[in-house]
Amino acid sequence: MSQKTYIDKILSIFMKDSKLGDTLVAKGDKFSLKQCPKNDLERKEMQKIPYASVIGSLMYAQVCTRPDIAFIVGVLEKYLSNSGLQHWITAKHVLRYLKKTKDYVLTYRR
Repeated sequence: MSQKTYIDKILSIFMKDSKLGDTLVAKGDKFSLKQCPKNDLERKEMQKIPYASVIGSLMYAQVCTRPDIAFIVGVLEKYLSNSGLQHWITAKHVLRYLKKTKDYVLTYRR
């Protein structure tokens, strides 16, 4: 099973020009409420970013054929209602990883 077409579609929507990513998360990356917006200016900036749409698209890919992104999508999903810039940067990192690995397929055998 492959979702190459779907991944190409979400990449064309959210990441028109981007590099390829090697890994999902860098060693030592930590996520916490401290990374959430602390004032109205930061909240306004994050409202311009399609974070919820990206996470929803990643969740669909994860459920259908990409269990390799399940952990990081689950972590990013926790901050859906109050995401910060670091969460957005990590979501873009996951998209870059998918760009590099879009040819991966799920194979079922007897």
